Amino acid sequence: MSLEVKQNILTELEQLPLIDPHTHINPHSAASTTLADIMGYHYYTELAHSAGLPKARIEEPGIDPKEKVGRLVEKLGDLDNTTQLSWLIEIAQEFFEFEDEKITSSNWEKLYDTALAKMSESDWEQQVLKQSKLEQVYLTNDFDDPLEGFDTNLYVPCLRTDDLVFHFTKQTTRERLAKATGVEVGNAATLKDAIGKLFAHFTSNNARACAISLPPTFSPQQVSVASVEPVLKQVLAGNAVSVDEANTLSCFIF
Repeated sequence: MSLEVKQNILTELEQLPLIDPHTHINPHSAASTTLADIMGYHYYTELAHSAGLPKARIEEPGIDPKEKVGRLVEKLGDLDNTTQLSWLIEIAQEFFEFEDEKITSSNWEKLYDTALAKMSESDWEQQVLKQSKLEQVYLTNDFDDPLEGFDTNLYVPCLRTDDLVFHFTKQTTRERLAKATGVEVGNAATLKDAIGKLFAHFTSNNARACAISLPPTFSPQQVSVASVEPVLKQVLAGNAVSVDEANTLSCFIF
């Protein structure tokens, strides 16, 4: 493929609006506030750890964001052959007027300060959305998220159900469900009612997806009301249940 053809394809692709189908951002504070928010993402911290940076070096309680970035920069030279580092350089060049090809001990502080000034601008979030051509960002929301205070047409809710499916045996999960739905679960019927109210709440707030991370040990199967009622009775009474019984309850909720 010739360079001209590649450039033509890239030019066309760059005209397309983007939809991010899966994120873990906070829609109430969606944009990064310092370079540490970007470099502190697990793409970079895990690479730095694998290159020998002790975890405690960047997870020290109360560490200043600028100090954290400085400690991560110490390991960037060992990550020079990674795609993730190329992304970081491109972000710095596109958004923060970074002109160098590498982030080093001699230029990172200027980059940090430039990024901080840019991120402090009142319309920083809108700048990122416009320059990235992002039209929608899909979230990952706890089941008891009120989904208030943000534009759900831009930041689209997604109901994350892991806690309900795998941790309903915990009293805190049941209390959260009761608070979110106004339904005190007493049996399989009221459990279904509460879950139905959650889905109604999410869909009425423009939710477009429901997500869950399934462990390799979990195999979904249909469970009858008659089978789950004894397990549910034990759980609601605060009694311990076996692994198999907990799995029965998980399958029923799933």
